[in-house]
Amino acid sequence: MGWISRPRARWRAATGLVATALLGALSVTALGTAPASADAITGHGRNIEHKEADGVTYKDWLGSYKVGGKDVFCVSFHLKAPDSDEEYQPGQDLLTKWGKPLEPDIAGNISYLLLRYGTTSNDDEAAALAHLLHSWTAPTQTPGDTDFGTPPNKAAYPEDKYFKLLTPEAAKDVATMKAEAKANRGPWTASVTAPKGDQHIGQPATWTVTVKNSEGKGIPDVPVKLTATDGTIGQADKQSDTEKASDSSSGNSAPQAAQKDTTLKTEANGTVTVKVTPTGYQPKLVASLSAPADKPKVQNPVKTTDGIQSVVGTGGEKQLTAQGMVAVTKPGKVQVTKTDAKTGKGIGGATLRVTGKDRKTAATSQDGKPLTGPDGQPAVVTTSGDNGTATVENLLAPQEVCVVEVNAPPGYTNAFDPNNPPAACGSLAPGGTLALTVANTPNEVPHAIPAGDLPVTMAKGTVETSFSTGGIAGLAALVLVGSALVGFAARRSARR
Repeated sequence: MGWISRPRARWRAATGLVATALLGALSVTALGTAPASADAITGHGRNIEHKEADGVTYKDWLGSYKVGGKDVFCVSFHLKAPDSDEEYQPGQDLLTKWGKPLEPDIAGNISYLLLRYGTTSNDDEAAALAHLLHSWTAPTQTPGDTDFGTPPNKAAYPEDKYFKLLTPEAAKDVATMKAEAKANRGPWTASVTAPKGDQHIGQPATWTVTVKNSEGKGIPDVPVKLTATDGTIGQADKQSDTEKASDSSSGNSAPQAAQKDTTLKTEANGTVTVKVTPTGYQPKLVASLSAPADKPKVQNPVKTTDGIQSVVGTGGEKQLTAQGMVAVTKPGKVQVTKTDAKTGKGIGGATLRVTGKDRKTAATSQDGKPLTGPDGQPAVVTTSGDNGTATVENLLAPQEVCVVEVNAPPGYTNAFDPNNPPAACGSLAPGGTLALTVANTPNEVPHAIPAGDLPVTMAKGTVETSFSTGGIAGLAALVLVGSALVGFAARRSARR
């Protein structure tokens, strides 16, 4: 059974220290030995009552103690518990009561249970944890080492006897903890998977953190602290339509605010999924979590006396970190040049739309949004200056970009076809500049005099002259009359 179905248990914060997750202890007044320290203060757990051969009923404590204001669990079995004023400091790897190294699986079980239940406030869980830890660290070695009256330094933990004296709830917890420890003991692994494909500034993409146990299975409900560099974190939207409707009705429809770090728990498959929005060119996501240590470490009370129990001050915890990084694709820009098709000179005042490959939809800006104008259509740029240029920056790259003429500038209207306007297209590379040139054919002045009585209509903004055929005939008649008059004047002068 996984711990998701156990609401009584509590995880410590993923970034917290685990000095409070200490080994389970038993303070005994049984077996004819001296009682535990009078100054010892019990924490969470259960008293185990049993009658011995001398006819006396004894109470043995299975659970945690308060030491220095913290809940601690102690070793070794049947020895004096530390008092509340004693301190502890880092020491050696945890050994059995008999000075032998723990089997790797046992060490892994202990580390996991300390991490998982070391700070429990549930009395049955604390008693179950103490029972298991003593069973593993003080197992029987010789016949009779669990008998009443055995010296404290030679007494083994009477596992079967004490298990039968646990409450039914604690007995169930023992079985559950064994199964959990076997399924989830370390070493754990953590990994961060960055999104495939290009990432762009301002455009969120999905990142995944995975936590697995020693058998490669995902571990659920593990707190993972996430920290983003050159980016912000927002939780991935995995809500069902019903959940979204519920949130909307309760006023929770606003998206999660972007943040640099957050702590989330792994899902049933051992993953955490988030959206990371790059704010720089090298976004990185770091995941850190508490995992079971390979070996729990012993700490000995500073004010030690003969026979006092040691404690495991670092608990079963070690820190795991994993990270992922991607290189954000840099934006590109388009430089448009409008030229005269005959002279090659630049033309100012030309208007062109910036579109995608289809020449209809808008090009895409770096944030992944369409580059549109106030009318919702692809944005329009106007060329200017002697070179007839315009520049569009911060475009998503790579992408295919086209510039399509909207209206011809004055003096270039005759060759303009609104159904097939001049255009130019190209591929925009990351961090590059795509140079696109659109040429216009200028209006031409007619070389032949057109037929008909009406003058030819010329393009607005041009200065041209036209004549009709009737005007040409009248001009010829005037020329002939003038010649006749000249001849007539000459004859009159001769007669005189």
